[in-house]
Amino acid sequence: MKLYCGIDLHSNNLWLSIIDECDRRVLEKRIGNDLDTTLAMLAPYRSDLESIAVESTFNWYWLVDGLMAAGYEVKLVNTCAVKKYEGLKHADDRHDAFHLAQLLRLGVLPTGWIFPKELRGVRDLLRQRSRLVRQRTTHLLTVKSAYARCVNVKVKAATLKGEDSKTWPVVADAHQALAIEVHRPIIGALNTQIEHLETTILKQTRGNDRFKLLTDMCGIGPILAWHILLESGEMHRFANVGRYTSYCRLVPAVKISNGKKKGVGNRKNGNAYLAWAFHEAAHMAIRFMAPAKRYYERKSKERNRIVAMKALAHKLARACYFILRDGVAFKPDKLFSY
Repeated sequence: MKLYCGIDLHSNNLWLSIIDECDRRVLEKRIGNDLDTTLAMLAPYRSDLESIAVESTFNWYWLVDGLMAAGYEVKLVNTCAVKKYEGLKHADDRHDAFHLAQLLRLGVLPTGWIFPKELRGVRDLLRQRSRLVRQRTTHLLTVKSAYARCVNVKVKAATLKGEDSKTWPVVADAHQALAIEVHRPIIGALNTQIEHLETTILKQTRGNDRFKLLTDMCGIGPILAWHILLESGEMHRFANVGRYTSYCRLVPAVKISNGKKKGVGNRKNGNAYLAWAFHEAAHMAIRFMAPAKRYYERKSKERNRIVAMKALAHKLARACYFILRDGVAFKPDKLFSY
């Protein structure tokens, strides 16, 4: 008898549901988030379990890795794509876990890609660096605004990021000066940690051919190349280039019927880090790649600058798809030939 398991995962507990081929509930139980307890609960049914569906929540790493290490086949559920009957009067964790198990049995469970454990740490370091950079930018903008407001002085971000305290303009008012000064140690600490993360990340570039091909593209430096490389993962999981650019959030999320707009789709469906990386690459490409600048200016005249920038980012994403999939070199003349 084949069995199917669905797990509704939360921050401090999970609901485990096992059903058979006739949707009969074999086991239903809420347990704490403990791997040993979970494995002990599954052990009596191990020989008959086809696979286990785990909800893709923020804390799925420990559970999926532990189950896979124990020899279970695990499916990571794409929660955004799971649809339930909207007429349900009542739903809870028990019903959610059963629903996942049922979709698994029917073979219609929408799943996501399980990122390899050995590379997951480097990817998370890149994401952490992005968070720290955003925090530093917040402090820099606050200080720049304070100087403009108090003494009408425009200060460059490079000046504020420097370690020399004498480069910061002097503010006469003691309270205003203190309001500015409190940001200095925070910016310094963020600089130190960002540099440390970058040094650690860039050590992984040695011997990676795909990384070298990406950095050969004008507008893509080492950090952007690592973002694109690691956030993209294995390219074979994308059926075609259109699926990849959609994953990068670079296609319109609009619903059209009979040539008329009928609504919008889920604009956040995809990878936010790839969307950011290709927009950054597009901004740099305009500055240093003549064909990219001509393409951007032409698109700007047709629509507007925002749409033109996204169109350029879309083109660069298409190029990166083939670079990562086929290992070919970037050819700007071919990309901007039309």
